[in-house]
Amino acid sequence: MPASPSTARAINDRLALRLLQQEGPLTAGQLKQLTGLSRPTVADLVERLTAAGLITVVGEAGEQRRGPNAKVYGIVSDRAHLAALDVRTEGVAVAVADLVGRVLAEASVPIGDDTGTGPAVEQAVALVERVVKEAGADRMHTVGIGAPGLIDPASGELRDSSGLPEWHRRLVATLQERLPEARVSVENETNLAALAEQRDGAARDRDTFVLLWLGHGTGAAVVLDGALRRGASGGTGEIGFLPVPGTTALPSSTDCEGGFHSLASAAAVMELAAECGVPVEPGQEVAQAGVVRAAVGVVRGAVVQVRAEDATAGPAPGSPDEHPPTGLAPAARFLDALADRLAVGVASVVAILDPGCVVLGGEVGRAGGEELAARVQDRIARMTPLPTEVRTTGLGGGAVLRGALLTARDRAQEELFTPGERLPQPSPGW
Repeated sequence: MPASPSTARAINDRLALRLLQQEGPLTAGQLKQLTGLSRPTVADLVERLTAAGLITVVGEAGEQRRGPNAKVYGIVSDRAHLAALDVRTEGVAVAVADLVGRVLAEASVPIGDDTGTGPAVEQAVALVERVVKEAGADRMHTVGIGAPGLIDPASGELRDSSGLPEWHRRLVATLQERLPEARVSVENETNLAALAEQRDGAARDRDTFVLLWLGHGTGAAVVLDGALRRGASGGTGEIGFLPVPGTTALPSSTDCEGGFHSLASAAAVMELAAECGVPVEPGQEVAQAGVVRAAVGVVRGAVVQVRAEDATAGPAPGSPDEHPPTGLAPAARFLDALADRLAVGVASVVAILDPGCVVLGGEVGRAGGEELAARVQDRIARMTPLPTEVRTTGLGGGAVLRGALLTARDRAQEELFTPGERLPQPSPGW
């Protein structure tokens, strides 16, 4: 059936706004060319969107014709403000942006393990309020939160999980109370990181892939045919509970010790480094990432030295350069052993889903870079007949915050860009 006039107008408006979001400010002539709509239709939608306060004239552009310069239209970016939160066990990061997603202010605060639930919530909320003020925003339209743990698919709430601080759940409810006009939503941190990698990171050319998150704990996010898959209970990707060889016990319904978590968590990475003879310095900001990054640096330095020697006659016998750099053997042994462990989890995912691409994310994925990704891919090629490319994150530690901001922007635009008649959710490319 043909669309009703009101539906056709809503579709045309959405199309124009989508182009203004993707391309930036455009003239009416450029909108006509990009949309394929007639000049009168474009004129009508420009007038309609301007009257609705969604677009405005942001400049002029000279065109190859006589007469006045053409007006350039852009989205009214301060029509709404958005907040994104990355909630970790050790702290919170906050970013505030305008309607087009331009970050106006951001900050983070650590929250110690010994901080009580009430004080921890107050620290996090105070940070949000401070960043909102620094951004010059009078109120929040949409707040997107990324947090570890399971999200109830029915209620959209963060489920009570053992091993995670109570202030996480309290924070979501408190923010909704303190920001009553805002639309507050929470999503699993790894899922948000995957959405960010799909839109802006290492998986931009993939509609099917798996993100393996390697940070304080472990997790995975599954994107199939362009859509994020959450599962019947919201638990798709809880790879920490995956039973694997190399552990002394099996995981339980309340504790992932004995599962893949025991091989790849932050504590496991630190223990492995010590076993391999890699120096472990306590007190580092992100200890496991620092150890992995240091090992990668040693290995890369050795490769550069070998290449330099190959380009010349090589080091003179007995010279200092004749011997490998100090720490090379422990560093290489550590990265190989870590890749062995990660390959166990990746191979399990590949055998079930055949995603064709696995992205190593989180602090460890970023620190390991191509050195670690190449090692894992080499092992996967020997463990499974299914072709699988292993990539390193394109966004690193900022992936969760970026994903939370993207989802907040999408939700705000879905509401504001569809006055009256609602249309289906935009595609992941929106």
